[in-house]
Amino acid sequence: MPQLSDLNTPAAVVDAQRMLRNIQKMQARADALGVKFRPHVKTTKCPDIAAAQAAAGAQGITVSTLKEAEQFFAAGVKDILYAVGILPAKLPQALALRRRGCDLKIITDNLEVAKAIAAFNAANAADLEVWIEIDTDGHRSGVKPESELLLQIGRALHDGGTRLGGVLTHAGSSYDTNRDEQLRAIAEQERAGVVRAAERLRAAGLPCPVVSAGSTPTALRAQTLQGVTELRAGVYVFFDLVMHNVGVCSLDDIALSVLTSVIGHQKEKGWAIVDAGWMAMSRDRGTQKQQRDFGFGQVCDVAGKPLAGYVMSSANQEHGIVSLAEGVDANIAQRFPIGTLLRILPNHACATGAQHPEYYAVDAQGETQRWPRFYGW
Repeated sequence: MPQLSDLNTPAAVVDAQRMLRNIQKMQARADALGVKFRPHVKTTKCPDIAAAQAAAGAQGITVSTLKEAEQFFAAGVKDILYAVGILPAKLPQALALRRRGCDLKIITDNLEVAKAIAAFNAANAADLEVWIEIDTDGHRSGVKPESELLLQIGRALHDGGTRLGGVLTHAGSSYDTNRDEQLRAIAEQERAGVVRAAERLRAAGLPCPVVSAGSTPTALRAQTLQGVTELRAGVYVFFDLVMHNVGVCSLDDIALSVLTSVIGHQKEKGWAIVDAGWMAMSRDRGTQKQQRDFGFGQVCDVAGKPLAGYVMSSANQEHGIVSLAEGVDANIAQRFPIGTLLRILPNHACATGAQHPEYYAVDAQGETQRWPRFYGW
């Protein structure tokens, strides 16, 4: 099998040992909290990695596009949650998957869409299952647990003959802190809110068998998940610099990096030029607003060991600039000669992974395997 040094650069590299450790840690959390674990595979979009999650005990997957659902179903995964609000125009695509045997669940937080789903199911003798998205922290989408709209959506679905499968939420605000006590509080707010929504539906005579919650930070900091039936998380499988700044992983837990080669220098500026620009790293600058700014990524040696002080400080389409975060390295050309292989840890693993058609999984001996990655909507 090829070594890292045999790969064309830039290339997305997965440290297989770190990834498996991350998978096992999250599965152990779900097991300890007494809930089913349904990983969000939008981070990796890779059947090899989903298989490793299933082998560790995961049940089903969460996806962010119907194309992902189609691709993972073709790869043998049946239990799939499409966790982005459904558009009525996409209902035929969702139904086609259901009729091929996929146990697909869709979501909404909109009364008009709920009515459209019920009408579509009735007109097509369809059995699309719907979950209602709950907003527990004002982060993005969903209905408030105490909203009358929640019951209106539930009635529109159930009374219209559509299966109401449950409720789900995502505490995206957990990305905005780095204090454990705040993460624990957000995790409890997430749990309490989605459980309250389920209780209100049931009290109104509406079914709500599934109560689904989770984000990587809240999954790792939740003290209890009483009333929750399943946990979801995604970026934990790779982690990244944003999660490092949030405080839920160390640099040694980050399993995704971009392998790149030094192609030039600007000695007076203390720059080494590499062949990984924002097309390889993505434009995501998620650490810029956090307590530590990693530029476009933390620089590591070819073995994956972080090089203290060095970051990818700037990026053009196909060029990256490696320099000290503070000060100027006058000996940059001697430290990083032409052809030097480096690995860059990403700000946001989901965004960086999306730049690459494949991963190269590297083992402890430095040997690599190619893992294909899915694309599309």
